[in-house]
Amino acid sequence: MFRKDYIIVLVLISIFSCKHHTKSDVNNSVTIEVNSNSEVKTNQVIDYKKLISQDSSYISYGFDFPVGRPDANGYYNAQKFQENNHLGDDWNGIGGGNSDLGDPIYAIANGYISEAKDYKGGWGNVVRIVHLYNGMLYESLYAHCDSIIVKQNNFIGKGDKIATIGNCEGTYFAHLHLEIRDSVGLDIGSGYSMNTTGYLNPTKFITKNRN
Repeated sequence: MFRKDYIIVLVLISIFSCKHHTKSDVNNSVTIEVNSNSEVKTNQVIDYKKLISQDSSYISYGFDFPVGRPDANGYYNAQKFQENNHLGDDWNGIGGGNSDLGDPIYAIANGYISEAKDYKGGWGNVVRIVHLYNGMLYESLYAHCDSIIVKQNNFIGKGDKIATIGNCEGTYFAHLHLEIRDSVGLDIGSGYSMNTTGYLNPTKFITKNRN
């Protein structure tokens, strides 16, 4: 009986160890990862507060809209935050269809480009920018880009061109999917959820924090 229980415990430990877990602390400064062979690694990642604070010219002092700078002139919000459980805003050109394909996308505020890559599938090309604003970290995410014209691990200024509007190789009509998160470093996610923890209403946030 003792031997059977011992074997069961070993099996359960083995199953648990084969699962991949990632845990980040609140300040996104340390990531603890347990990989498939149960080896524990501590990966130091960027301390964004410290990094951005080193050059005050890249601290955010206000936000603009990412298209039709600075006030989204010529665009409309086709699918608002939490409409159909949407976690962002979808910005479309007023001409509809693919009329805005290739239009410029701008950084909504000063910050640091944490990611610029092709996620494939329904996300396509994505740019993520971390902002330090009033002592707090925020992240803006720009998805479905036709082209990316910036590189990650670089500073960016508000209103700088970062990408162009795309349609994920015809998956959708051209538009920009914009998210603003107050939890930096979350997974890419699904773009839709009833749970909005870590996500902000982009239009409300930008409107409230203009400069």
